[in-house]
Amino acid sequence: MYSEQVQSFLKKNRVEIGDEIKLIKNKNFYEGILMPRIELGDKNCLVLKLKNGYNIGIKFEKNVKIKKIKTVNKNVGKKEKEVKEVIFDKKLPVISIIGTGGTIASKIDYKTGGVYASFSAKDIVIKVPELKEMANIKVEQVMNIMSEDMTPEGWKEIARAVAKEINSGVRGVIVIHGTDTLHYTAAALSFMLKDLCCPVALVGSQRSSDRGSSDTVMNVTCAANFVVNSDVAEVCTVMHGSMEDNYCFAIRGTKVRKMHTSRRDAFRPMDELPIAKIHWKDKKIEILNENYNKRSEKKVKVNDKIEQKVALIKIYPGIDPNIIDFYIDKGYHGIVIEATGIGHTPTLGKFSLLPKIEKAVRSGIPVVITSQCLYGRTHPTIYRNTRELLSRGVIYAEDMLPETAYVKLSWVLGQTKEMGKIKEMMLTNYAGEITERIDPRAFLF
Repeated sequence: MYSEQVQSFLKKNRVEIGDEIKLIKNKNFYEGILMPRIELGDKNCLVLKLKNGYNIGIKFEKNVKIKKIKTVNKNVGKKEKEVKEVIFDKKLPVISIIGTGGTIASKIDYKTGGVYASFSAKDIVIKVPELKEMANIKVEQVMNIMSEDMTPEGWKEIARAVAKEINSGVRGVIVIHGTDTLHYTAAALSFMLKDLCCPVALVGSQRSSDRGSSDTVMNVTCAANFVVNSDVAEVCTVMHGSMEDNYCFAIRGTKVRKMHTSRRDAFRPMDELPIAKIHWKDKKIEILNENYNKRSEKKVKVNDKIEQKVALIKIYPGIDPNIIDFYIDKGYHGIVIEATGIGHTPTLGKFSLLPKIEKAVRSGIPVVITSQCLYGRTHPTIYRNTRELLSRGVIYAEDMLPETAYVKLSWVLGQTKEMGKIKEMMLTNYAGEITERIDPRAFLF
């Protein structure tokens, strides 16, 4: 609650939480909806939700004046009422929405001032009424977490839920997911779902659904259009393609990365073009990359055997080679090194990783080399240092993203622990993770 002084001020001016107000302070004025005070905030700071959806705090002082414009919502900050079920047109195709949580399923917590995973997948459907015109929606909530809390066990749970829905005969599946680790889950599903016969779209939101700048509606609508009307049978992310509300990109799940902390067009393709550009308003689907699997009548199978004791290590100047010993001693079964440039690690003096890498490989632990450059390929024979690594038995992962290589090695080790077979599988293209010919235009996206 606000301080007694603020409450007295509001009561005197007949203003309550949920009223649209005009607040004047030091010749500046602000218009918006008066919100509850956050629990950790200043009791003398008035919280105002502006028309653009953002909240601001204004310190209460004696020179502050306030005027009520109208009552907007008396339920702000209170427990929401149960919403009635949405009635769909049964003649439309059926798609499934699987909820896992994340910003797209979040709203403001007035105790802390932050957002938290709250909306169910059902709530998303209700808040995106355009879905009723496109498909008959099935909803399943498999978890409700922020994506930084996602685990390999979570990937398995999602993969099984997706397969169950597909094999029930739906036209496609949307997975609602937080953005921070969305590309990890997209890669995991790409490897776990065998004989995929329809599109699976992972959808997130950079802005929570209760904000005016939220990208939830467009992302979910474009994803629904994609899974209903495209002939693609791949795991893809479907997110804003630009900062404007005009189109989304469908990007292959093994070739996508979150490249910005907050921009709505944060997800970009690596080394290849997006599979499709989905226009929001006119619902046009424009295929940009013809290299994709098409729909079929197959039944999807789940291969979710995965080794969780795999490490992802980033190379940096001065890295302690003993970090390799740490993972060996902890019983890890695989290591992915996010190397510099074309695939380098330190090789001189006390900072050389060569002895430790050789020790790991001789211990039966595969070491996979990727690049932190993200675009382009690694190459083991151009430089002397990379040849030194190759002679120690490392596996160069060509143009695989570090995150994809980490997920793939975890999956490969779930299938085999034999070193020769591990190398063969890591160099086999299972889900578009290895690009035969890099498209230079992808660097411009």
